[in-house]
Amino acid sequence: MKTKSLTARKALDLFVRILSLVFALIGIIFLVWILWDVALKGFSAMDINFFTRRTAPHMIEGGGMANAILGTFYITLLAILIGVPMGLLGGVYLSEFGREHPISTTVRFFSNILIGTPSILIGVFVYALLVVPLGGFSGFSGAVALAIIMLPVVARTSEDMLALVPNELRESALALGSPHWKMITQIIFRAARSGLITGILLAIARVSGETAPLLFTAFNHNHFTWLADSGPFKYMYDMTEATPNLTVTIFQYALSPYETWKGQAWAGSLLITGAILVLSVIARVVFSDEQRERG
Repeated sequence: MKTKSLTARKALDLFVRILSLVFALIGIIFLVWILWDVALKGFSAMDINFFTRRTAPHMIEGGGMANAILGTFYITLLAILIGVPMGLLGGVYLSEFGREHPISTTVRFFSNILIGTPSILIGVFVYALLVVPLGGFSGFSGAVALAIIMLPVVARTSEDMLALVPNELRESALALGSPHWKMITQIIFRAARSGLITGILLAIARVSGETAPLLFTAFNHNHFTWLADSGPFKYMYDMTEATPNLTVTIFQYALSPYETWKGQAWAGSLLITGAILVLSVIARVVFSDEQRERG
């Protein structure tokens, strides 16, 4: 009886292992297939004009995506400046000041909900919050939408990484008379720096390919929106106006009747995919180094 039960358990374990391996291989095959397709079609459409010329006017073929690339860079940069500090401060509160406080439990609960919230809902929310009252689309509104998406990711990752720091470090610093804020910024942050960087990179990768929030906030057009004609801000975008960006441009080009535009949509997809892949690899390497140091 016992032998039969043991044989059945081993058979079930083998079946689950094989099933898990099969589905893992299926996922890898589809991932490689998608990456290969994007790379094959994207490289063929990626030339010097793609990086140097602005998007073409409506119903006119040709052009590039230089203005959309710059717009995406500035929107993402502004989102980082808004979302990352708030997320880090939220993670510090959850880890260092309110671990068991009821407010922290509530914050964690709503952070988990916000992480799973469809990005289009965040776009509609920012549309009602900023776009309508301000009277028009803007890169700033798009950055706020992306920052909201980044915020819970950075906060929860920061909390988890700070919680991994041994309490002995905190107690030693406080015993030596170090103020609480200095203990956090100069000791705890340094001990968890790789994990914090990993969380930030993952949050950036999370928002890099978002389209729906920008459709409702930054919108898109085919011009360079320079902040000034000359001076130190000559090559900075005016974020108070509608701002071109890659994801919305890809969406519009993919639905166009022109093969040239469809090719540029593949090239833009390749650029975003490559950027996200690089960020993900860097995050994995940094996190592996953190784990190795702790081991």
